[in-house]
Amino acid sequence: MSEQSSTDPKTAGDPEARGLRLVVVLLGLTVVSGLIDAVSYLGLEHVFTANMTGNVVVLGFAAAGAPGFSVPHTLTSLGSFVVGAAAGGRGAVRLGGGSRRTWVRLTLAAEAVLLGISAVVAFAAPGATATAYTLIAVTAFAMGLRNATVRKLGVPDLTTTVLTMTLTGLAADSRAGGGPGTRSPRRTASVIAMVAGATLGAWLVLHHGLGIPLAISAGLVAVLAVTASGRE
Repeated sequence: MSEQSSTDPKTAGDPEARGLRLVVVLLGLTVVSGLIDAVSYLGLEHVFTANMTGNVVVLGFAAAGAPGFSVPHTLTSLGSFVVGAAAGGRGAVRLGGGSRRTWVRLTLAAEAVLLGISAVVAFAAPGATATAYTLIAVTAFAMGLRNATVRKLGVPDLTTTVLTMTLTGLAADSRAGGGPGTRSPRRTASVIAMVAGATLGAWLVLHHGLGIPLAISAGLVAVLAVTASGRE
């Protein structure tokens, strides 16, 4: 058994297998998404910078004149996310044909740097109008970059930012729904990760401002960038 394990390319000779598997990495990124949306929704006039489905709905609320919502903030988030996703698509074209681990690590390193910049801005000029727009634009760009990469990776049930289809699959494919329930643990973990990130992010925003949750997000993504493997 030990001889077989030592010659298994997934555990020994294959560099793509070195580090945390992508399922674990993507669950960590889901936690970060909860943190980021807590920062943006609670601290930046009810705008999302990770969850664009919610953001489109928020844009409708803002356009209708509902109090507490901002059309400019929401459009900034949507536009920055789209630009980030385009950049992520370009990165996938350039890097996707080579080492998967290198591609993932470079993308996550870029996200960590962008979130780190956001944290510095939040600490340096809290409450300023320019700070709000900067945080929205930079974090939305980072989330677009990541989402394009995650989409190209194609790991089932782990989009890291939205849970509608995850919850649908969890219910429809469960044994209660007549399915095999084989992916229920992964889907459940994704929901728990998002709730955990949002809960922690909300508590930090309410008690400590925007800088600390952004710094924690940057640090977590940096750790994942260093440790990610190329294997699911």
